[in-house]
Amino acid sequence: MSEIVGTMENFEKEVLRSPMPVLVDFWATWCGPCRMIAPAVAQMSEKYEGKLSVVKIDVDKNSDLASQYGVASIPTLMIFRNGEIVDQKVGAVSVAVLDAFVSQHL
Repeated sequence: MSEIVGTMENFEKEVLRSPMPVLVDFWATWCGPCRMIAPAVAQMSEKYEGKLSVVKIDVDKNSDLASQYGVASIPTLMIFRNGEIVDQKVGAVSVAVLDAFVSQHL
């Protein structure tokens, strides 16, 4: 399973109406910590294929979405279930921390 590139246009379909939990990664190309956790985020997409959807939102291209969800620092990782935010983490985290964060919501 690959990560989905989230946009204002597909956010409702890919995140809010998703039948499974969604890990949303708010990031930017210039963000060092975002680049550091990108492999861990990709790993979650592979590990939980069929149980979790992963959507990456570039805050520079989707600043309205970032504002709407109160993203003040990146990376911000949010778990959505049934269209609602159920948890979030801000900042770079290890694979183990990210895995524990994700798995508790599956």
